[in-house]
Amino acid sequence: MAGIASVAVFCGAHAGRDPRHGDAAEAMGRALARAGMRVVYGGGRVGLMGRLADGALAEGGVVIGVIPTFLRAREQAHADIAEMIVTDSMHARKARMVELADAFVSLPGGLGTLDETIEVITWRQLGLHDKPIILCDVAGSARALLSVVDAAIGMGFAQESARLLFALVDGVEETMALLGRLPRPGAADAGRV
Repeated sequence: MAGIASVAVFCGAHAGRDPRHGDAAEAMGRALARAGMRVVYGGGRVGLMGRLADGALAEGGVVIGVIPTFLRAREQAHADIAEMIVTDSMHARKARMVELADAFVSLPGGLGTLDETIEVITWRQLGLHDKPIILCDVAGSARALLSVVDAAIGMGFAQESARLLFALVDGVEETMALLGRLPRPGAADAGRV
């Protein structure tokens, strides 16, 4: 049975204040490349996105960027990756990343990263895909998002089962261990993560 071959990684276009976040992005890129998993990401050369792509490239990995036209200059579209897909909108960017990925990993980031992460969780809840979603907690970065989901459940706006739509794991090593155990979505025995 084939495993995960392509991972969409959501992460910040800024470096953030904690150097552990950038180190984790680079380590994620390197680890995905060493595992033979293609990296799909937002296409930028700046912030955590740049560290992710550079880490994968340093290990000989295949990296595909998906960037909207209006962000090419702001996020400094990465010139060294295997393929750059340019879209006409943020929605088209996210839809294309979903198409290209077997699984999703959310690293630290800002509102764009939160938007991407919440959208793929929502799409999974609606049955638009059944691909694994992993929140990679780096120095507590994913805890706030988990609190929002738990608050929605607590207030009766989401079912308890919403927590089963994604996995929260501690750091890059645990994320890679989980990715390595998962079958490619669509396999007969693919389970929820």
